Amino acid sequence: MSTLPSPETSKFPDESIEKRVYNIIEDLREYLPIINDRNRLGYCLFKYVMSEGDNPAVTLRNAKVKIDGISIEELSNKISAELEKIPK
Repeated sequence: MSTLPSPETSKFPDESIEKRVYNIIEDLREYLPIINDRNRLGYCLFKYVMSEGDNPAVTLRNAKVKIDGISIEELSNKISAELEKIPK
């Protein structure tokens, strides 16, 4: 019995808002060791950038992500500073 290959996934363009938000979170992988936590946090922060979600401080508390080597406030400040650089 054989299985079909998985469908190809399309990537976001490098200049898209989605890609920029996910790259910010991926750059902080030393503080966020679990990939699923990074993906969930990236999605929540994308919603924030699109004016549909909570700010990074609230999102970090609610997402219950595992954070290593930095306080939640410091991580929130780093994320907020990077999100400010994204044009709306």
